[in-house]
Amino acid sequence: MANGKELRILFMGTPDFAAASLEYLIQNGYTIVGLVCRADKPKNRGMQIMPPPCKLVAGAAGLPIYQPETLKDGSFQSVLDETQPDLIVTVAYGRLLPQYVLDYPKYGCINLHGSLLPKYRGAAPIQRAVMNGDAVTGVTTMFLSLAMDEGDMLLKKETPIGPDETAGELMGRLAVLGAPVLAETIDKIADGTIVRTPQNHAEATYAAMLDKAEGRMDFAKSAQSLYCVYRGLTPALSVSSTFRGKSVKITAMHPANEAFAGAAGEIVRADKNGIVVSCGEGALVVTELAPEGKRAMAAGDFINGRQVKTGEFFGA
Repeated sequence: MANGKELRILFMGTPDFAAASLEYLIQNGYTIVGLVCRADKPKNRGMQIMPPPCKLVAGAAGLPIYQPETLKDGSFQSVLDETQPDLIVTVAYGRLLPQYVLDYPKYGCINLHGSLLPKYRGAAPIQRAVMNGDAVTGVTTMFLSLAMDEGDMLLKKETPIGPDETAGELMGRLAVLGAPVLAETIDKIADGTIVRTPQNHAEATYAAMLDKAEGRMDFAKSAQSLYCVYRGLTPALSVSSTFRGKSVKITAMHPANEAFAGAAGEIVRADKNGIVVSCGEGALVVTELAPEGKRAMAAGDFINGRQVKTGEFFGA
């Protein structure tokens, strides 16, 4: 039986969610023979080319770094031959592994996924769990197969989703939660005690990539469902509406804790505490918003600058 820390691990991952696992494995003495990540990309307002978080972690540790444009043409074989991994670990790498990659490591290829599989396979499992109002989520380690997120499950860890927690906050927690689960999975694979559990494909759901259009507030829906969408899209995308015919981003909100009577989208109260907007069920209190082409401001400043009155509407 092997020791998990002695396995030659090729780590494949790109964003912050993956960087937490990479850093954990490095700090705990696992043998990382290299990092494979996506290309550097322009970021922030200046669109400066920036390395992904995993590359920063690997660079600080002096690891070999590979950023192939594709895995499909067979050119990645040279990386496999150079690093000779016993195990490939992927965390939010963003590409499916072709068969020749899956077949290379003695101990196979495993993944850390941000949901309790088979629920929320796909690109945005954390955001979708929040958007759908789920009370519980977690992480799952699994063996990889050719199909996306369909491989045998290994270990799971659950955690509740806070009632006001955003997807960004939850992602940070799951990254920290998942790292030791990944390490334990590696140890159990090495010593032969890992248990594989096939997924029930009939129970599978799909977490599609986020779309900007999902952030357009439809106030005919319930306040709670709109609040879940806002939390799930934060900070990746913004939620928005229109006011007096112009687009406005809603950058902070919460459900009202008292009842209000009004039509969907109607402003039923406007004061220093926020703009209360009636919904199909309940109401939302908008506390910060960004008018078209301007920075976010407190709702009180928005009200004063535009003389906002009750009876006006957000939306069409």
